[in-house]
Amino acid sequence: MRTTTAPARAGSLDQLLAAKEIVVSCGSGGVGKTTLAAAAATMAAVRQGGKVLVLTVDPAKRLADALGVKGIGNEETRVPKAAFTDAGITPRGELWAAMLDTKQSWDTLVRRHAPDARTAGEILANPLYQNVSGRFVQSHEYIAMERLYEIHNEGTYDLIVVDTPPSRNAIDFLEAPEHMAEFFSSRLLRWLIVPYRSRVVNFASRPFYQVADRILGTQFLQDIAEFFMLFQTMYDGFVKRAHAVERLLHERRTTFMVVSTLEAAPLREAEQFIDVMSKKGFHLGAVILNKVLPDYMRSDRSAEVADRLRDRGDELSQALAPGLAEPAQIHRVLDEVAESFLNFQVVACREAEQQAELAVTPEVVASVPYFDTDIYDLAGLARLGEQIWS
Repeated sequence: MRTTTAPARAGSLDQLLAAKEIVVSCGSGGVGKTTLAAAAATMAAVRQGGKVLVLTVDPAKRLADALGVKGIGNEETRVPKAAFTDAGITPRGELWAAMLDTKQSWDTLVRRHAPDARTAGEILANPLYQNVSGRFVQSHEYIAMERLYEIHNEGTYDLIVVDTPPSRNAIDFLEAPEHMAEFFSSRLLRWLIVPYRSRVVNFASRPFYQVADRILGTQFLQDIAEFFMLFQTMYDGFVKRAHAVERLLHERRTTFMVVSTLEAAPLREAEQFIDVMSKKGFHLGAVILNKVLPDYMRSDRSAEVADRLRDRGDELSQALAPGLAEPAQIHRVLDEVAESFLNFQVVACREAEQQAELAVTPEVVASVPYFDTDIYDLAGLARLGEQIWS
């Protein structure tokens, strides 16, 4: 009887990233997703070597600020050696960064899939193009996936870490290739095009065009139809490419890293996203929990210290009183400190239970404690990366 063996699970982010070529970082807004994506990429470049790219789809410029790279755009930019030297780090490999430029990426896509240069020129020159290309269903998310596919196919990088928009949009991100393929086959597109292609409006669609004509005007409808007829010439290329992008997201060398805090709202979004990923068959490699209370807060010994502060307040306040404050005032402070610690311990224990529940599905669960200062440079990214790496 033939038996199958489940793939070995990575024990750390170090092991997980060593086995992957693409890591897609997802999470709610404000949980530190962009910074942690940059930290993971930094650690891979420093510890594992090779060429590592961090690509952000989020329009915020936090990634560039954290890496100390100004003016990054669609083209990849290498983080200079001097930035590592200033941070006191000697990397084994190279770290690169890029930020998605939707308009530029759409132009490139049109030139690639148009049947000839004349058609590409007509599409790019169409007055509706610049507006419509940014408003397609899943436009931004699809073009991000397209850009990822293009960069991966070039084979320049050993690892690509992609920072996506917040998780509600990240679900759109996962579905973007599928939606783009559906768009080119959609009833709406056929309705817009057929009357102007065949000059025959059937009984069912006539009311739609009569209403649309009164609201939008005949010329506007013709402009839209002409534009989409030009776009239809790229149908085969787009659909084929969309399916290829979808396959890339499901490949064994692609994994997802979900970032969240343990606050109720972002945790609920993360759990929903994990559920969607599971149903769609994507590989969940890691869950990174940010701003988690430290382990020592859960220890029995720490709780015993807090209990003694509270129970022996009279004795301790008398001992500390000379030259400090009135014993009663010291007693109140000791009570407050002890009670506050015990309350935090309850939260820390609840967080540990939540971590245990989340650890069932991903290969790696890592937590990051509160940092006293913001992460604003490469040295800070490396310190943050150390927390999640092994």
